[in-house]
Amino acid sequence: MSLSLNQWTTRRWTVAEAVDGCVRHGLEAIGLWRQEVAQQGLAESAKLVREAGLRVSSLCRGGFLTAGGPGEDGRRAFAAALEDNRRAVDEAAELGAACLVMVVGGLPGVVPGEPLSGAVSKDLAAARERVAEGLAVLAPYAGERGVKLALEPLHPVYCADRAVISTLEQAVDLSLPYPVEQVGVVVDTFHVWWDPRLFEQIARAGERIASYQVCDFLHPLPADVLLGRGMMGDGVIDFAPITRAVLAAGYTGDVEVEIFNADVWAADPDEVLATMKARYAEVVVPS
Repeated sequence: MSLSLNQWTTRRWTVAEAVDGCVRHGLEAIGLWRQEVAQQGLAESAKLVREAGLRVSSLCRGGFLTAGGPGEDGRRAFAAALEDNRRAVDEAAELGAACLVMVVGGLPGVVPGEPLSGAVSKDLAAARERVAEGLAVLAPYAGERGVKLALEPLHPVYCADRAVISTLEQAVDLSLPYPVEQVGVVVDTFHVWWDPRLFEQIARAGERIASYQVCDFLHPLPADVLLGRGMMGDGVIDFAPITRAVLAAGYTGDVEVEIFNADVWAADPDEVLATMKARYAEVVVPS
């Protein structure tokens, strides 16, 4: 396994700056975000990565397939979500990304960070069915373009607004009807470390593990729980057993550090990368 920088860890860097930072710090891979790629330009981003000799370990993100509820408005919202995901697949193909990370979406009508409105659907089962419906459309499209969709289960605290898939078991179940080349799963330590069936499900996922993302789970969590992702070693996760399990499952891809944290974002990005490399060796890699 090789260390990769997820671009959001050094959020204030552009694609060009992040690519340059990876090269200067001796990293071999980078995880990119669609909005940053759009600002840099898709063709230019692909050229920068290619000329730097880097791999694109992932592109974030596709998904949010649960948009809209029943009725005509809901069907239009679902169609728009599918079209956006097709664009994301095309972008991942041009970048040569190892996978397109899929954050599947929360309950229809729940907007991250905003108060609830009267338009919220509380039908969790229907939202999960909508994810499966969208995946059935997108998986063949991705497969035709050589892109693997990577379903990312998120911690249950995000079930309402970001992902109605909360466990690795759910993600694996959704992936199984499709060829492994089309649909895989993400093991993100922040989201799955708590799961009592984690190691069983990592083994079950096997070659479907498309991405291994690491960061720590801070305690106490900040008021905005989205920013509770800390530098490895600063929280409560025991990384070595998870890494061993991922390796034993046959994963040979990059280990991507993805941190959402106001203090990390405010720090010197070069210092962040230096700390990231040291903590990866000290905390993430099994002795």
